[in-house]
Amino acid sequence: MFVGSLELDVLLGDVHSRKGKRSVVRPIVAELRRRFEVSAAEVGHLDLHRRAALGVAVVAADAHHVGEVLDQCERLVAARPEIELLSAHRELRSSTD
Repeated sequence: MFVGSLELDVLLGDVHSRKGKRSVVRPIVAELRRRFEVSAAEVGHLDLHRRAALGVAVVAADAHHVGEVLDQCERLVAARPEIELLSAHRELRSSTD
């Protein structure tokens, strides 16, 4: 069994409040969960209005599949016009680690 995680640091567009941040971040997290059946959440920069860290995790029997799912998640976030993807950090672990 393999566990993959992805942390995406994003810059939000024209956001000036927590409510505005929520209105941008919440749909992205929901789409990641729905389309790719992953665990996803806002995991950092909670006190900043224009930055967010999104965390994604996936578990599968095949490391290649984990990598593909994380690639698709990263591409989906990078393609969103209302945000800018600043960085992505990925980690893969096996059940034997």
